[in-house]
Amino acid sequence: MSDCGSRAVSVIGFIGSVFSPWYRWSGRKNPHNHVCINVATYGPGGRFAMTDRGASALRQTASRLEVGPSMMRWNGAQLIIDIDEASGPPLINRLRGQIRVTPSALTSVELPLTEDGAHIWRPFAPKSRIEVAIDRPGWQWEGEGYFDANFGTRALEEDFSYWTWGRFPTGDGATCFYDATRLDGSQLAAGFHFDEDGHGAAIPLPPKTRLPRSLWAVKRETRSDPGPAPKQKLSMLDAPFYTRSAVEIHLGKERVTGVHEALDLRRFRSPLIKPMLAVRVPRRRHWSFD
Repeated sequence: MSDCGSRAVSVIGFIGSVFSPWYRWSGRKNPHNHVCINVATYGPGGRFAMTDRGASALRQTASRLEVGPSMMRWNGAQLIIDIDEASGPPLINRLRGQIRVTPSALTSVELPLTEDGAHIWRPFAPKSRIEVAIDRPGWQWEGEGYFDANFGTRALEEDFSYWTWGRFPTGDGATCFYDATRLDGSQLAAGFHFDEDGHGAAIPLPPKTRLPRSLWAVKRETRSDPGPAPKQKLSMLDAPFYTRSAVEIHLGKERVTGVHEALDLRRFRSPLIKPMLAVRVPRRRHWSFD
């Protein structure tokens, strides 16, 4: 998020694009044939780009992920993301530029989301700075950054019905909350605080507090200490099954604003969702790096 709070950007690299209808329709047999670098900008002139690409578009090393025209690379101190994507309808434009994420430190925290370890959350850098330089007016800014990863061997909708996640910068680091309802009815509830040096520790969980439903009526709730009610500060992604927004909550003696997500996987399982997603997530099977 920008320091002024009016703009934000999200970039996700997928090998096995979990929200792609094309990957689902393929039977999820070959994740390397469904790769993507999803770029979304939020605020004035915001755009959304997510293209499902075939195996010919993937090149990968220990420090670099290339998917077609875009790339993520780690130089030892920064995650550098080079973007060259086309946003989806109804506003089709090119998104070109570079984003640099500079962690204050890297963490060693890893959280299994299921007992068998089929889904893992790995917050590499909960406290970071971000520099954005995208070739559109107003899209050159700096702000609070975050870098994590999720790994899995099964589809999300096979194991979960609902989850929320939030990351909130604080005066001495960052705090993350992860809550999930599994299909078997069991619950995951986790909270971690990370200091500037990357040390993470589990923390007592504040109570859950309801947020107003999204425009698509997705249920939303967040962790927040007693005090002023949580408040949405910036609407970001609003889909029939998924919502992302900037939310202000009460933590200890601080009012902090961070990124909050809610995911309704019961809705995502609906066969009606996949054709809707195909409009926003085009499929491009072939690519040449020559």
